[in-house]
Amino acid sequence: MTDDLNYLVNSIEDQVIAWRRHLHQNPEVSYHEEKTSQFIYDTLQSFGNLEVTRPTKTSVMARLVGKEIGKVVAIRADIDALPIHEENTFEYISQNPGVMHACGHDAHAAMVLGVAKIFSGLQPQLKGEIRFIFQHAEEKFPPGGAEELVAAGVMDGVDVIIGGHIWAPLEMGKVGLAFGSMMAAPDTFYITIKGKGGHGAMPHQTIDAITIGAEVVVSLQHIVSRNIDPLDNVVISVGRFVGGTQENIIPGTVQIDGTFRTLDPKLRKEVPLLLERVVKGVTSAHGADYELKLLLGYRPVINDDNVVRVLEETVREVLGEEAVEFIRPTMSAEDFSAYMQKAPGAFFFLGGGNQEKGYVYPQHHPRFIIDEDALLNGMKIFLHATIKLLA
Repeated sequence: MTDDLNYLVNSIEDQVIAWRRHLHQNPEVSYHEEKTSQFIYDTLQSFGNLEVTRPTKTSVMARLVGKEIGKVVAIRADIDALPIHEENTFEYISQNPGVMHACGHDAHAAMVLGVAKIFSGLQPQLKGEIRFIFQHAEEKFPPGGAEELVAAGVMDGVDVIIGGHIWAPLEMGKVGLAFGSMMAAPDTFYITIKGKGGHGAMPHQTIDAITIGAEVVVSLQHIVSRNIDPLDNVVISVGRFVGGTQENIIPGTVQIDGTFRTLDPKLRKEVPLLLERVVKGVTSAHGADYELKLLLGYRPVINDDNVVRVLEETVREVLGEEAVEFIRPTMSAEDFSAYMQKAPGAFFFLGGGNQEKGYVYPQHHPRFIIDEDALLNGMKIFLHATIKLLA
């Protein structure tokens, strides 16, 4: 079947590229994917043999049931775009000012549409069921689209799920795989330092929230360097420090916001305790008060070893030995982890960069672009891995 599947992939290359470019031209941000989801719904309906539904307002799922009872394998693609103004100049740039597919979700949706089209034509030969999940709001939490789709029942009865992400740091032709931890949990903290404001010329009459806040920021870095095992992966980054209205006024409050990212669920519970200890210690030492709020994001993506082995075998067979690249975990995040609470699964990175063509810009950059040859590689991986997983 390998040669047959590859022939079918090559035969719809132009169509898949056209779908991807249409989606790229018409991006919609999280929870507003009305036209995107309708396009996907209509396209899936045109294939035949698929039971197409709308689990939520802006998501789509299609079920393909084979002639015999068997396993249920799910394939997921995300479909939302980002609030970024595109700076590319090719002919199919975003027609929605301020919104851009700067993460590759247009490619994900097009690839899985192609896979659904091919499998729909093979329905009489299939044993089991394939579910194609086109997910809204991967870029927006809480709660994120995956959590909502799990609650809507898309994973009920699923035996295994696979997903992939086009990845700019990987050259086209490479596939990034990881056993176990692959992507981090992206959690957020909000710290309010409560001091006592006053005149800049009389600091002794104040409790200076600015200097206390600065000490908090520096002390937070000691959590990773002095409280976490150096062999563990933890990131604590402050991204927002707001306080004051004028140069000669010492403010009474300062706002400090940031992210902490972990791969280990145990450390994910430990870091907030260390955050609080630092903030409480620094503020109390200077006579100030504080408020600490947490917003927990997605769980870490932890791949199932058996499913990774299937992907590894698939990539070696379909793209060649040199295509497999085992990667270190990344501290970026993905809500694909929500599906993995219901069934074993694995996530892979699909090389989409190309140094020779100048496709070097990272995800979430206004000039992000992918090598469209990667679309064929992604479809082949999904197709062949699904066949193996259904067996």
